[in-house]
Amino acid sequence: MNYGPGWGDVVSAHTVRSYCRICLAGCGILVTADGEQVLRVEGDPDHPSSAGYTCAKGRALPALHHHPDRLERPLIRQHGHLAPVSWDFCLDDIAARLHDIIDEHGPDAVGFFYGNGAFVDSAGNVVANSLLAALGTRSKYSDWTIDGVCKPVVAEAVGGSFLLFPIVDDSCPLVLLIGCNPVVSHGHTAAVTNPVVFLRDAADRGELWVLDPRRTESARLATRHLAPRPGMDHVVLAYAIRELLIDGADRAYLSEMAVGVEQLQAAVEPFTADRAAELSGLEVADLVELVAAIRRAKRVGFITGTGVAMAPSGPVTEWLAWALAIVTGSFDRQGGMWFNPGFLTGLDRRTRRPQPPPPPGAGPDSWPELPANFGELPAVAIPGEIESGNLRALIVLGGNLVGCLPDTTRVSASLRQLDLLVTCDIIAGDTTAIATHVLPSADQLERADLPAGIDLTMTGVFSQYTAAVVPPAVERRPMWWLLAQIGRRLGHDVLPGGLDPDVTTDDDVLAYMARKARCSFEELRTHDGALQSEPAVYGWVGDVLLDGHFDVAPTAFVDRLAALDVPESLVLIPRRQVRHMNSVHYRDGDRFEILVHPDDGRRAGIADGGAMVVTSATGTVTGPARFDADLRPGAVSVPHGWGASNVNYLISSRENIEPLTGMPRSSGTAVTISPAP
Repeated sequence: MNYGPGWGDVVSAHTVRSYCRICLAGCGILVTADGEQVLRVEGDPDHPSSAGYTCAKGRALPALHHHPDRLERPLIRQHGHLAPVSWDFCLDDIAARLHDIIDEHGPDAVGFFYGNGAFVDSAGNVVANSLLAALGTRSKYSDWTIDGVCKPVVAEAVGGSFLLFPIVDDSCPLVLLIGCNPVVSHGHTAAVTNPVVFLRDAADRGELWVLDPRRTESARLATRHLAPRPGMDHVVLAYAIRELLIDGADRAYLSEMAVGVEQLQAAVEPFTADRAAELSGLEVADLVELVAAIRRAKRVGFITGTGVAMAPSGPVTEWLAWALAIVTGSFDRQGGMWFNPGFLTGLDRRTRRPQPPPPPGAGPDSWPELPANFGELPAVAIPGEIESGNLRALIVLGGNLVGCLPDTTRVSASLRQLDLLVTCDIIAGDTTAIATHVLPSADQLERADLPAGIDLTMTGVFSQYTAAVVPPAVERRPMWWLLAQIGRRLGHDVLPGGLDPDVTTDDDVLAYMARKARCSFEELRTHDGALQSEPAVYGWVGDVLLDGHFDVAPTAFVDRLAALDVPESLVLIPRRQVRHMNSVHYRDGDRFEILVHPDDGRRAGIADGGAMVVTSATGTVTGPARFDADLRPGAVSVPHGWGASNVNYLISSRENIEPLTGMPRSSGTAVTISPAP
């Protein structure tokens, strides 16, 4: 493998213009290194989106790169312990075991799980897909089916393509944040770079409304915050759509761009002001004022987050947010929302006529009623597939299955039953600790990259090539190389164009990925920083919609709206924190605290700051209580990403699964609280 010229000659500090790959925001950064030592990370003031901003996690990349638990050498479990071995020995052993498993049980017995680390590693992702296709397995899973698959499911049902991600226009007069706290999360699928500036600008030019059971950091910047009962956001949206279809809808837009308007009107008709107030726990006056604000603004933009996606009502809420934008004529219009066609993807330049979306595929053998969407099986099925003997090997790419899947106890036990558990990662964690093989992957500062995985979620049509800041240290290797070597040992050439993994570079793989870009790969590679073609693109979406229309009333979603129940009196809601992403902690400072409203805490006999227990039908979590009057009564907020106090101990992997998406309902789970003994 060739890392390119000059690595051995670097003897003084140098700064590389790059971009952050922790989340979908892709903020521009300046990384300073001295030899192999990464010294600091700062925001890039010339970046077209982040404009000098970077968060605490991005600034902590040097500490992550030099983390004491960094994986540096390939490991194999021998006599119950992980021991270092050579690359050839490790890869030969993996390939031999995969060959035997496929021979005896078929290709579906080999699964791949894509974590966040795989999505933001463009070359690794494309080679993983190639290897998966070469093996012929349908056992593909990702964290997408744990925290966000309702969004592409709605995009396909309403817009005919799961690649459509609505983005708020920078002149939108009314912005709705629904179950989303971008000051901490930077958005979910719609990136929010420089979030405080973005939210202040939205409030200054018009109105910024937040629907969230907690008065979050983002809600404090809003012009108005409404705290509905957890999981009842869809009720607020249904009421608003009902009233706007009576007075305030953009009828010309609906006539031109939408079908199913009468069915939508019938679906939301029961949600009168009194009924919506009763279900949501809000005042009628609050609901009336929200509709008045939408009528004043005429167009609206929205951002939904995991608070929506993880709830039982997640797909319905996402659908109604889309419907609200369509009813107000806000999609693909300036002042409303636009869809990024992608600098690399080029959706606006495709000539193939739209085809009806395929129905969800057959689910996993152990749970066939779970839907398979976009070539993926729901990750919640992994434990059952292992227990039934269908899944014998699992390759985990940049993810922590023990930490992210629901029902932690069951997940950990089932993963130990696998004949082969390969983890490709940068930091030792809960999943690497029980793996049979551990492959140390190059981190984002050790590889060249293009933002292919976040191409459609950015706040402008731009892209950015980044060179590696430092070479992969010790025996770390890029993810694409690891997978190409496994493929070669199984008789498959999985690199594009039949490239030889021994002489291929990151750039060779990236050049293939950029073949449909708005400019040549060489122009991207030699440009200093992000290259923007347009800040936003309008007027193309109608050409890719099925029959040129949005379907505002897909039957499955209309039926689901009518079937939704009112949540229990005390339920979980999710929460992200500033200094870590999922289970990776980038910097000290976050504390594990369970937020409860003072009334709920005192009623249960819990003291503010005292130890408390949260109990569900699946398990328990113990931790310090913090009374928070900014949290709506009836909600308990447990942060994600804490190992021993993993919120997934409380979430069932057998029940309470969303039927339209196969996602676990990590928000809205009924719980009880009590003082810790």
